[in-house]
Parts: sequence; C-alpha cells; structure tokens
Amino acid sequence: MFKKVLPLSSIIFLRFLGLFLVLPVLSVYALDLDGATPLLVGVVVGGYALTQAIFQIPFGTISDKIGRKPTILFGLIIFFIGSIICAYSTDIYTLMIGRFLQGAGAIGSVATAMVSDLVEEEVRGKAMAIMGGFIAMAFALSMGLGPVIASNFGISTIFLITAGLVIVSIVILFTKVPTPPKIRHIYHNTSKTSDILKDNNLLNMIIINTLQKGLMTAAFVIIPIILTKAEYGFNWDKSELWMVYVPAMIAGFLAMAPAAILGEKKNIPKQIFLVSIVLFFASFLIMGFTNSSTLFIVGVVFFFVAFNMMEPLVQSMISKFAKVHQKGAALGISNTAAYFATFLGGTFAGIYLNGADRETLSLVLLAIIVLWLIWTALKLQNPIKHSHLYINNDDVDYDKLYALEDENIAEWYINETENVVVIKYVSAKANEDDLKSKVLK
Repeated sequence: MFKKVLPLSSIIFLRFLGLFLVLPVLSVYALDLDGATPLLVGVVVGGYALTQAIFQIPFGTISDKIGRKPTILFGLIIFFIGSIICAYSTDIYTLMIGRFLQGAGAIGSVATAMVSDLVEEEVRGKAMAIMGGFIAMAFALSMGLGPVIASNFGISTIFLITAGLVIVSIVILFTKVPTPPKIRHIYHNTSKTSDILKDNNLLNMIIINTLQKGLMTAAFVIIPIILTKAEYGFNWDKSELWMVYVPAMIAGFLAMAPAAILGEKKNIPKQIFLVSIVLFFASFLIMGFTNSSTLFIVGVVFFFVAFNMMEPLVQSMISKFAKVHQKGAALGISNTAAYFATFLGGTFAGIYLNGADRETLSLVLLAIIVLWLIWTALKLQNPIKHSHLYINNDDVDYDKLYALEDENIAEWYINETENVVVIKYVSAKANEDDLKSKVLK
C-alpha cells in the first residue's frame, strides 16, 4: 500500500510545500508592493484557495473522463504558470492574479480519487492518513524554511523554487505513479449527494476541515504583520521571523505522528480533535492579547501543534465515515468548503487588521472556536470499527445479495475490476461464516 501511495503523496507534498513556503512571510512582504492594503494582502494570502474551491469539482469530473494523470499534469502546468507570475510581480494586483492561477490547478480531489483507485478499501483510511501526514509535513517544513529563504534571497526566490518543485512533480508523476485501474463500484441503494450533509459525522468532519483551514490563513495574515509592524509593539525585523516559526515547526512536526497513531490505532480521533481545538483557542488568545515576544511564540507553537495534530486525521476520517459510493463526493465537498474558508480566513483577517485592533479580531476568532468546540463535543462520534469480506462474484447468489438486510452490515458493493463482492460489516457484531451463508449459492 505504501509503495502505491508514496509517489502520489510526494507530488502532493511538493505542491503544498510550494504553497506553504510563502505563507509565513507573504502578508508582510506583500504590504510593500504597489497598491497594497491589509485587505488586499489578506486576499492574496488566501487567494489561491478561492480558485481551488471553484475548480475542485470540475477537475475531478475531467479526471473521470480523460484520466487522472493527464488531469494532474494539466493542473501542475497551471500551478507552474501562476508561480512564475508571482515571482515577477511588482504590484499587489499582479501577485493576486498569480495566486489565483496557483489555486486554479486544483488537483487535490483528483489525487484523492487516485488514491481510492489504487488502494484497497480496508487500508484506504491509512492511505488518506499518510497523504494528510505529507501535507502536515510540508506545512511544518515550510514554516522554518520560508522565512529564512525570504530574508536571504527575497520572496520571489520562493516562487521560483515553487516552480522548480512543479517540474520535479511532473517527473515523479510519469516515472513513479502507477496508472490506476478502472474501477466501478455498484451500490444497491440509491442515494443523493445531499445525504452526505445529513450524516452527522461527515458534516462534523467537513466543519472541522473548514475551520482548520480558515484559521490557518487568518493566522498567517496575523502573525508576520503583528510581529513586524511597530504599531503592535513588537517591531521585529522580517529576517527575525524564523525565530517564531522554527520552534513552532519543530513542535508541530513532533506532535503530528503521535496524534495520527493515537487517532487511528486507538480509534480516538474525536479526542484528538477536541485537544486540537482547545490549542487553537489558547493560540489565538495568546496572540491576540500578549505583549511578550516569548508568550507570542508560545501562542504560535500552540497553533502549529493544533494544525498538525488534525491534518493527518481529517481525510482519513472522512474516508471512514463515508460509504463507498460517497467517498469522492464527501471529500470533494469537504475540500471545496475548506478552500473557501482558506480564502475567507485571510480576507477576514485582512479586513479586521485594516479597521480594527488585534484584540477585537482575536475575540471574534475565539468566539468561533468556542462554538466549534461545543459542536464537536456534542455531535462528533468516533468511527465504528469495520472489517471487509471478499467473495468471488461467481460464488454469489445475486438474488440473496440484493435482498441482504443486516443491521451489522454497513454496506456492500461489487468491484468489477477484481471480480469480487465486498461486504463491509461491524467487526465486533458480525461473523464472516454467517454472512457467507446469506449470500453464497
């Protein structure tokens, strides 16, 4: 499984590394461009996410028709062009166009669909967790590297590095990523996409993913501006930003693996999410009200730990909660909502810093986080553990299969490529031999 997922995860890692490298410094550097205001800077920081949200579903649809690899290639080329425009922009509007183009190469849903194509159902959650871990790793590394590169070589260099990473990704795509088989799942009940939003656990995961990403861009508008602008009392030099991001990067990186292991193996993702939300609250409380540089760094560390604890589990939990015929739609809805929130988080923070103080902004964010904490505590449940029974198509009595009703069966479907029927059942309450007797000829 890991060999199938690693090349694709590497592409996602490189792409997010390119996007995240500029996040810790983009807002403060963009303020120096012609025509820049805090509001426009907020739009620039989150701008890539707006076009990501718009093009997630179209890219997914195109990939179903022309194939995953050609669609990913097309998205990477658009991302490359956007990165070059960003590198040579001298005013805020050109930079904004480049950021919008970076986001327009929306290959996230295609990569997720490709993982589903390549990986068996019972290990798909682990595959999604691995991909989430690579994203969290890109996030952590970017926080240490971005400020150092920007202060020594300029922010344009970061965008050029990003363009170079795209070329490496294209090479990996055509030399290491396996071509996925054509798989068509047939599910015995009709359903609607709207059913996803009626499932409490899926809805909660969409909310978690959305607010996590929105708070991320809000933080990356807030942190560098507050630290470097004299009116906020810290008055750091831009070249000193690494001193806040490096310890935060290390702490976030160290927190990522234990959270993923506990969440997956101990089956306690709800508890991990609740701890993360509390850390988000502490983070914005400290960053909004402290006048101490040391405490501010502690607040940023809390933010990074919270983000990295969540990230590996989010995609995995959506994959576990969704039925097989819903996985693509559920991930698409979740990612679209998250990207819209990413854009709104940066824009919202820019608006508030343009016309209000950081304390007021912090209070608004804290109120949102408290509501998020209460909602998650009351609504989210840990996933039920399931197993999968595989039966050769030729051995199945389809009259029995279509009439199959059992409260301990989560779903069944037909994998036509592998010529098997797959029955997903509650591990602790159903017996394989009993299930076989209900569907075999």
